[in-house]
Amino acid sequence: MNEAVQFCKALADETRWRIVRLVRDRAMCVCELADILEMPQSSVSSHVQKIRKAGMLESEQCGKWTYFRVSGDCLELVSELARRFPDGGEFGEVMERAEKRLAERAESCCPGPVTLDRER
Repeated sequence: MNEAVQFCKALADETRWRIVRLVRDRAMCVCELADILEMPQSSVSSHVQKIRKAGMLESEQCGKWTYFRVSGDCLELVSELARRFPDGGEFGEVMERAEKRLAERAESCCPGPVTLDRER
């Protein structure tokens, strides 16, 4: 029962739900998420840790960066929730910022993941 409660609490925050949506299909580091969400890295990191503690994220360490992606065990459930509860137009803007930020990954400080970058 505790796992279900932790899982629901992790998704019960708008920022955490956006983070989960952003890392559902691709791995991102905290600095990328902070840029996309236009939030301080420390705040994003706190949210990511709550999601991680709920068992929803897998991670990969690349140098000093850690990349996060929704774990395979949670992917189907998260995808179904996203279909069941579609976001409004505001999340479209977040996704546009994500695409732009990821297109700049090669020129940024983030090297990008190796293992988590592969297709599932």
